[in-house]
Amino acid sequence: MNHTTVIIIITVIVSIAAWQSRPLLERLIFYPPAVNKGQYDRLLTHGFIHADGMHLLFNMFTLYFFGSVIERFYINKFGHLGFVAFYVLAIIVAILPTYARNKNNPRYSSLGASGAVSAVLFAYILFAPWNTLYLFAVLPIPAIVFAIAYVAYSIWADRRGGGNINHSAHLFGAVFGVVATITIEPSIIFHFLNRLLNPSF
Repeated sequence: MNHTTVIIIITVIVSIAAWQSRPLLERLIFYPPAVNKGQYDRLLTHGFIHADGMHLLFNMFTLYFFGSVIERFYINKFGHLGFVAFYVLAIIVAILPTYARNKNNPRYSSLGASGAVSAVLFAYILFAPWNTLYLFAVLPIPAIVFAIAYVAYSIWADRRGGGNINHSAHLFGAVFGVVATITIEPSIIFHFLNRLLNPSF
């Protein structure tokens, strides 16, 4: 069983458990006043709980489709924990701008794996921008088109507001995924441009 599958299983189990237990949800969710009091683990734990079934399904579907390719890349570079480290760091890095913006806001909270999933998605696009995925096993969509739609939806939903889903983390996660992967393998830039301009390559 690969690390992507393990992460998905853990996330599903923790999310379902949090739906059944309000105290557990409130302990794991990202809540700035609690972080200010030293509960720094919330910078990570919020990435393993979700608002509802559709939120969980959307994130885990995206992670399942793209995760294995990025997992192999990071394992080849850093060993078996390479991808896990990348995923964990993506969760934390993606939430830091939100924390800075809402550090003293007692009315703000956030949850979801969006930051890490976005990091995986955009790292994947560097390798294969035109690869086709089948949305909900039916609709064929090129990876780069899916990514653009993913970001557009995130921006729209973030501006719309409401709920505890931190849509802006999608954007910061995407930046982390791209920057981290290029930093580790700078030649991926030329590979990406070649694939982007020559879809049949």
